[in-house]
Amino acid sequence: MNHSVRSVRALRPRLEQVAREEVERLTYSLPHHLHQKCRRVPVILEWRPSPELVQEGLAPDTLGLFVGQDLLESEDPLPPHILLFLANLWDEAGKSLSRFRQEVRKTFLHELGHYLGLNEDDLAQRDLD
Repeated sequence: MNHSVRSVRALRPRLEQVAREEVERLTYSLPHHLHQKCRRVPVILEWRPSPELVQEGLAPDTLGLFVGQDLLESEDPLPPHILLFLANLWDEAGKSLSRFRQEVRKTFLHELGHYLGLNEDDLAQRDLD
């Protein structure tokens, strides 16, 4: 394993901590009715999309993913959740911690928008594309 791969992996615990802090901070800054809904959807931090997700057609450089049915659809036996892919967010941020925080917030809001029933056009109108 080369030095750069080791150094990126060494960053993983720090990136996880920063991502959790940003999701928490953003969640508490939302209006009360959105805050309550947001607290119901787990956020799972992954390093990169799994080989299975990529094989199913997810781009390997995807930043986040909402899985499950949104609030407007009927009950699904699997609970909805949001995946954030830390290595891809880190790459998108140009390896800048401040930009990483921004990317986490924007990606979390984008995926939360899907949970709330927004489509890609709705999200683009809100500058969350």
